[in-house]
Amino acid sequence: MWENLLLGVSTALTPTNLLWCFAGVVLGTVIGLLPGMGSATGVAILIPLTLTVEPVTALILLAGIYYGAQYGGTITSVLLSTPGEAASVVTTLDGYQMARQGRAGAALAIAAIGSFAAAILSLILLAALAPPIAQVALRFGPPENLAVMVLALVTMVVLSTGSTLRAAAMACVGVLIACVGIDAGTGQARYTFGSINLLSGIPYVEVVIGLFAVGEVLHQIRVGGARPIRAGFRDLVIRRSDIRDSAGAIGRGSLIGFALGTLPGAGSTLASFLAYGLEKRVSRNRENFGRGAIQGVAAPESANNAAANANFIPTLTLGIPGGATTAVLLGALTVYGIQPGPLLFTEQPELVWGLLVSFFIGNVILLVLNLPLAPVFAQLLRVPYGLLYPLILVTSFVGAFAIDNNFFSVVLVLIFGFVGYGMKRLDLPMAPLVVGVVIGGLLEKALVQSSAIFDGNMWLLATQPIAVVILLIAAAMLTAPLLARHRAGRKEHADVR
Repeated sequence: MWENLLLGVSTALTPTNLLWCFAGVVLGTVIGLLPGMGSATGVAILIPLTLTVEPVTALILLAGIYYGAQYGGTITSVLLSTPGEAASVVTTLDGYQMARQGRAGAALAIAAIGSFAAAILSLILLAALAPPIAQVALRFGPPENLAVMVLALVTMVVLSTGSTLRAAAMACVGVLIACVGIDAGTGQARYTFGSINLLSGIPYVEVVIGLFAVGEVLHQIRVGGARPIRAGFRDLVIRRSDIRDSAGAIGRGSLIGFALGTLPGAGSTLASFLAYGLEKRVSRNRENFGRGAIQGVAAPESANNAAANANFIPTLTLGIPGGATTAVLLGALTVYGIQPGPLLFTEQPELVWGLLVSFFIGNVILLVLNLPLAPVFAQLLRVPYGLLYPLILVTSFVGAFAIDNNFFSVVLVLIFGFVGYGMKRLDLPMAPLVVGVVIGGLLEKALVQSSAIFDGNMWLLATQPIAVVILLIAAAMLTAPLLARHRAGRKEHADVR
């Protein structure tokens, strides 16, 4: 292993590869800033430009765009409540509230620190555990993936602020939105109302931009735009106590992100939601979540960065993409004439380990670039909101249009903007709805495939040990609060008597 690491260091530290790594993370940050762009789109656009360089150099650039976009999406999530990257959606829940309280710099700084720490931890695990973890990941078929999706939905419902019933209803609405388009089982169109634009479904990015960005603008216009934040420089800088309070969240988020990132299809978005849910569960101050808890930024940011690195385990060792962006990167590997799979580590160690070491270098560059600039980014909040609102709207609509060069995307953003505004008026939780939209398609696909495996007899799911364990965890999470309330009610009734 040490010989491979030294080979990777010698490959990644060449001037050419260092330059392309720097260019990748900078481009990735910019791409992450643009709502609707996303790392997958950025990587796909730039693949043709890399055909004239060595494969390892090209992959270093494209991978830099991948994890650079994770942080770029965080900046707009915190400052504008506009997720530039899908995995940054959950960061808006507490990051934007911190910004409104004058602590935007601290939120961006802890995001950078958490992402860096998660990258280091996940890279150590990646280097040590890639082959054995790939073998474990092979055991996750449709039944196990179905159980993971159910656990994700239950987690967000149980840990959502306010009424559990409302949260469950919103999760169901999210799954229904994800059902629009072509039926995964029959291939028939459904809920499209004759619209050609809906045949491919309602894209997740348009939903998120509308709910969070446009919905927030409409809400702020209604309440009468708040004054620009005039926080002092000290308020914008992260404190030692912030790092101490976030250490546990960063560690737990990193482990969750790495574990989910090794599973094909799970992706960093699901990891960020589950990390946020766990942190809310174990926190002593869970009532602060959704109101500006710094742990609510540290946990999901650590998780999505760790998952982004772990996504390369199934991609490189099995040839199975861990997420949307790694699916694009998998296509790039074939363009470069590289066959991913178990033999890649032995046949082309220079490429594999050079790429892995470049992850570390790229995250160091991101930390050095973004940590000092966090207070500078936060100064954007000093702009009067009357000027900021048009900027948010224009950025949102242009970003949505740029996804498919289709005006229908802009219409969707506007529609879900009014939906988000209505949800704020009615105090309905957005997180369960977003999770439902994110995993609805994956849930249905896993359900259809599992049904096919079991010939329609879903009771046979009980014969899959891993799936059973995951479902039991979900059931325990769902019933534990109900039992606790029942016991509290009985105790109160006994005290009254």
